[in-house]
Amino acid sequence: MSSPSPSSWPPASPSEADKVPLHVSNGKAYVWDPDAIARLRTDYHICGVLSGTLPSIQQQNIFLGPPLVLLPEEVVLLASKRLAVLIDDPTAHIPPPHASADIASWHASRRAEVDREVSSALAEEERKRRDLSGGDAASAKAAAKRAEREAKRAAAAASSAPLPTSDEPTPSPTPPVPNLLPPQPRTTPLAPHTLHIPTSSAALPWHKPPAEAYIHTLEEARERGVWVYPAPDPARGVEQARCDVFRDLWERGYFMGGGIRFGGDFLVYPGDPLRYHSHFTVTVLPSVRGAVRPIDIVALGRLGTAVKKVHLLAAWDPERGEKGEAEYFSLEWAGFGT
Repeated sequence: MSSPSPSSWPPASPSEADKVPLHVSNGKAYVWDPDAIARLRTDYHICGVLSGTLPSIQQQNIFLGPPLVLLPEEVVLLASKRLAVLIDDPTAHIPPPHASADIASWHASRRAEVDREVSSALAEEERKRRDLSGGDAASAKAAAKRAEREAKRAAAAASSAPLPTSDEPTPSPTPPVPNLLPPQPRTTPLAPHTLHIPTSSAALPWHKPPAEAYIHTLEEARERGVWVYPAPDPARGVEQARCDVFRDLWERGYFMGGGIRFGGDFLVYPGDPLRYHSHFTVTVLPSVRGAVRPIDIVALGRLGTAVKKVHLLAAWDPERGEKGEAEYFSLEWAGFGT
C-alpha cells in the first residue's frame, strides 16, 4: 500500500509536561481539554469519537462535543509512543481541603457568571426591541395610536348595543368572584442565554491529580488494573494483532477510525476524515497463518464493493523482519460471471 506520510512522520515523543493527558475511567480513555483534542488530531492523526452533548440543545446527537472517547488501539499507540500520559481518574479527584468554603465559592462564581449572561441577554433583547420600534419617541406614538383605536372600538360597541325593553327585566350585574389564592410575586421570564459548562476540571481546587495518579507505561497501567487492553495472550490474540496493525498504518501516515459501520475493524483515511473519504476497510486476522473461509472472503469483497471501498485483510507476522511486519490482502469484486 502506498503511504501518505510526510518526511517528518512519525512525530517524536514530547517532554513530560507536553504529553496529552488521557483520563481513564471504567476501562475507557477520555480527553476533556479542547486544546488537547485539537492537538491529537492535527499533530498525531488521532481522531477518536466526540460523545458530549451541547448544553443548549441536549436532545440532538448530530453535533457533539467533549469529551473525546478514544479507541483502545489509539490509547495503546499513544502510550507506547510516549505521546500521552494515562491518569487514573477516580483517584485524581481528591476532597477539597476546605470543602464548604471551596464549594460555596465555586457555586458563587457560577451564579455570578449566569447572572452576567442573563443581564447581557436582557440588554441585547431590549436593544433589539428599541431598534425594531424606532426608539422611545416612535414607541410612545405607537402606544397613543393603539389607545385611540381601542377607544373608538369601545365607543362603536356601546352605540350598537340594543337597549332593553320594558317587558324584559334588566339583568342584575354578576358579583365578582373573590380570588382565594394568595397574591403571587410577578417574575420576569428568564431571557434565553447560554450557560458555559467547563469541559476540564483541571482548574478546580479539588482536582489536582497526585503524582501516583499519573501512569506513564502500559505495563504499569496493567499492573495497577487501570488499563488491561490488549489482554496478555501468549498466542498473540486478535487484540494484540489489532494494536500492531493499527500502529503500522499509523506509522505510514494514515488516519484511522472505527469500522463497524462498514463491516470491519478500522476505516483508513488518506488524510483528515473531515476532508477525505476513507479508502480502505480493514479486518484484522489473529494470525497470518490462520484459516479464512471462502464464504467470508466473498462476503467481505462484496461488502467492500457495495460501500465503494477496498476491503483489506490484515495480519501481523512476528517472524518477518527484526520486529515483525504487517501483511495486507485487498479484496475487490471483479464483476466477472453472473
